[in-house]
Amino acid sequence: MTGAAFPFPLPPSLWGMLVMFAVATVLIYVAIRKEYEPTLLLPIGFGALLGNLPNSPLNHPGGLLYILNDIGVKTEIFPLFIFIGIGALMDFRPLLSQPIFALMGAAGQFGIFATLILATAFGFPLNEASSIAIIGAIDGPTSIYVSTLLAPDLLAPIAVTAYSYMSLVPIIQPPIMRLLTTRAERRIRMEYAPRPVPRAGLLAFPLVVTVVIGVLVPASAPLVATLMLGNLLKESGVVQRLSDTAANELTNISTLLLGLTIGSLMQAATFLQVKTLMILMLGLVAFGLDTVFGLLFGKLLAVVTRGKINPLVGAAGISAFPMSGRLVQKIAQEEDFTNHVLMHAMGANTAGQLGSVIAGGILLALVTAYLAK
Repeated sequence: MTGAAFPFPLPPSLWGMLVMFAVATVLIYVAIRKEYEPTLLLPIGFGALLGNLPNSPLNHPGGLLYILNDIGVKTEIFPLFIFIGIGALMDFRPLLSQPIFALMGAAGQFGIFATLILATAFGFPLNEASSIAIIGAIDGPTSIYVSTLLAPDLLAPIAVTAYSYMSLVPIIQPPIMRLLTTRAERRIRMEYAPRPVPRAGLLAFPLVVTVVIGVLVPASAPLVATLMLGNLLKESGVVQRLSDTAANELTNISTLLLGLTIGSLMQAATFLQVKTLMILMLGLVAFGLDTVFGLLFGKLLAVVTRGKINPLVGAAGISAFPMSGRLVQKIAQEEDFTNHVLMHAMGANTAGQLGSVIAGGILLALVTAYLAK
C-alpha cells in the first residue's frame, strides 16, 4: 500500500517543513502543558524540529542524529536498554501469588491479531500490518523493536502513535470500561490474600521465563532477556547500584536519545502521507480491541468464579505498566471508594507486559518465516 502525500498549493518541501514544525510544537505542548508522556513526547517533539531543519548536518552521515539512529535504533539497542530499566521497576509478586491473572495478560493481546487481519484487509503487506498491530499492546519499546525489524520505513509514525496512545490511556480506556461493565460488576470486591512468594521463587522466575520463552519463541528472546535481567537485578538484592542505575540513569538516557532519534525520523517526505493517518486509526483500533478482549475475558472469569473476579481487572491486561493497573483501581473506586483491586490489576498488568513481548516475538517469527518462503 503506498501513501499519497498531502496536496498543497505551495512547494511541498516548504509546506511539509511548516506542517512538521506544527506537529512538533503540538507534541511539545501536550508534553509540557498536559503532561502526556513528557519523558518521550518532549524529546520526540524536539527531535521532529531538528529532523526537519533544512540542510542540517545533524541528519546527514556523520551527524549526531544520524549516528544515534545507526547505533541505537537500527541495532535495537535503545529499546532493549529501556526494557532492562522496566524490568528493574517491575514487581512480579502479585502475578506469582495469583497466576490466574496471566490469562488476562494473554487475553489483552487478542486485539493485536485482530488488527493484523484488519490491516492486511486494508492493503498493508504482512510485515507492515504486523508492525501496526503491535501498537495495540501500548508498549512503546516493543513497537519500536518489532517495527525496526519488520517495517523500518514506518518506524517514526508507529513509535509516535504507540507513545501517544500510551499517554492517552486515562482518556481512552475508561469509556470502554464503563460501556462493557455494569455498575454491579465494577463494585465486585476481590479478596486479597496472596500466597507468600518465597525469595527463591522470585529469583527463579526471571531465569525460567528467559529460558522457556527463549526456547519456545526465540524471536522474543532479546526483549524477554533484557526485561528479566532488570528484574533479576532488582530481586537479587545484592546489586542495588546496578538495579538503581538500570531503573533510572540507563532508562532515562536511553529514553532521551531514543525520543530525539525517533523524532528526527518524522520528516515531511515520509511522515505526511495517508498511510500515517491509517496507522493512527489502526493503532487506536488495536488499543481498543485489546482493552475490549481483556474486559470480556474478565467478565467470563466473573461468571465462572461466581462473582469473585472484578471484570475491570481485565482492562489492565495491556502493557501500559503501571498506568493501566492504577486506572483500574481508580474506576473501581468511583463506584465504591473502599474497594481495592490495585494488586490484582497489577498482576494482570505485569502479565500484559510479558504478553506483549511474547506477542511481538510471535509476530516476528511468523512474518519472518512467511517472508522466507
